[in-house]
Amino acid sequence: MLEGKILRVFFPTIPQKILSLCSFSTKIYIFMPRKKIQNEENEQGKSWREGDLVQQFQLTSIVTEQTPIMAEWLDTDPLNFDMIESHLFNKILEKAQKNIRGWSEEDLKMKFIAIVLELGEMSDDNGVVGYFDKTISATVEGIKLTVKSDFMLAKGVLDAFGTPYFHFQEYKPNKNPAGDSMAQLLEAFLIAQTKNNNEKPLYGVEIIGANWRFVTMEAKTYCISKAFVATDRSDLMQIIAILRKFRKILFEKLMD
Repeated sequence: MLEGKILRVFFPTIPQKILSLCSFSTKIYIFMPRKKIQNEENEQGKSWREGDLVQQFQLTSIVTEQTPIMAEWLDTDPLNFDMIESHLFNKILEKAQKNIRGWSEEDLKMKFIAIVLELGEMSDDNGVVGYFDKTISATVEGIKLTVKSDFMLAKGVLDAFGTPYFHFQEYKPNKNPAGDSMAQLLEAFLIAQTKNNNEKPLYGVEIIGANWRFVTMEAKTYCISKAFVATDRSDLMQIIAILRKFRKILFEKLMD
């Protein structure tokens, strides 16, 4: 996904008079989109697709049924919002219903997703820190993978992060996106498996506009849930309940 400000230099538009003033020692700096620079760091500059990763790393996807850890994660208790949480929930739901189709990726992240994460209790606590836009990398089976995680919940202190537990990748299809969000999530999982060096499962979510699909990964098998539509009241309640359930799983089963 392209993020941040991009400076484009179009040489044909520079007047000849300006060019004639430049000496041979003049240094010209060209600022490239952040995503392109990131892709060049991958193996042979490759921007991975989901199918590429499945073939390269012998992955298995499960979509039509649930693995035991996915079933456990989606089995949630009813939410009990307090007055403030209820007001915030209604406010962001109304905003999303009216405006989500016009939001950019950054709008979606800051105006909606960040608040959903807060209601889902995906906040800093007990040595676990939430990080936005962190680049992570590792060499997996001899191949260098590098990806920017839109959001990562990891063991950490301030801006220094360690063991990753949860990732989300966000994608806004009607706002000039770049990249394959499921592939980016799988890259983050493969990198986390290498860094964590344990057999514990990983959890995450792919967000495409209003659609949220939860993903788990154990060894080489990843499982994708049905899509939950965040502009639907009952689905948004379920999304928040699933995020809160992850918090329980994290402290009871994942942390050392």
